[in-house]
Amino acid sequence: MRLWRLSAHARFDAQGARRFGGRWNPAGVSVIYTAATLALATLELLVHVDRELVPRHAVAHYVDAPDDVPVERLDAARLPTGWQRYPAPEALQEIGLRWVSAAKSLLLAVPSSVLRVPTDLTPGERNYLVNPAHPDFARLRVRSVRIALDPRMWR
Repeated sequence: MRLWRLSAHARFDAQGARRFGGRWNPAGVSVIYTAATLALATLELLVHVDRELVPRHAVAHYVDAPDDVPVERLDAARLPTGWQRYPAPEALQEIGLRWVSAAKSLLLAVPSSVLRVPTDLTPGERNYLVNPAHPDFARLRVRSVRIALDPRMWR
């Protein structure tokens, strides 16, 4: 399975999510947010960065996970009402915290709140949380490439 993360820096780590928290993790909990496609990773970057701060160039991290790596999946139907709101309901952080603490799977597949498409129509429109404390984290192969972003995306 290939996953994607787009950022303004060359590090593939959980520092930002651990420091500030996110939709699926409270501050202090290390999680790396990735997406099933580069396009979704781009959308996720654009909604989280102020327009003036969107980088002209970014680093695309592509992550190859072996097929036998454990993945837990959450479907929108199992999530609390309003799960896609911004700011996100605290219940989502609790779900993520329980997942990280249980350490049963390296990856947690969650529906995208940015691109709200039924996952049975487009199963690729998912985000994947990576637990860097999971023993299988070392099995991920992470590579990076610099890419240019067309400025028309944010005008």
